[in-house]
Amino acid sequence: MTTELLSIIPVLPSANLERDIAWYKDKIGFEIFFSDKMYAVLYRENICIHLQWHSDTPDDPLLGGSVFRIYVKNITALFNELIERGTVTQDSLKIDTAWKTNEFGFYDLNNNSIFIMEDALNNK
Repeated sequence: MTTELLSIIPVLPSANLERDIAWYKDKIGFEIFFSDKMYAVLYRENICIHLQWHSDTPDDPLLGGSVFRIYVKNITALFNELIERGTVTQDSLKIDTAWKTNEFGFYDLNNNSIFIMEDALNNK
């Protein structure tokens, strides 16, 4: 079975998640799917955006880089291909995360974080 690429989801930096979640909800009509102190998943109809805490300090998980997520169906085939290419290691795949995805990630040459993810709820 091959992996089907479905969409790209931006992960936007946020210095204040509570403030930014409220803004996206009040000003644009997004709903919260998941949030904690470091990360939030918001949606409206077929559009999804993610917010991730960033501070531009050494504590920042992505100091200097950006993030995007590629939403797929049937993640395993692409994961195995990227293992063979040496892009990721076998232990990179996280199954059934708290935000209900199966996913793995890696960095490009410019320290941009790329995550490949699928919906864990619809792949059981």
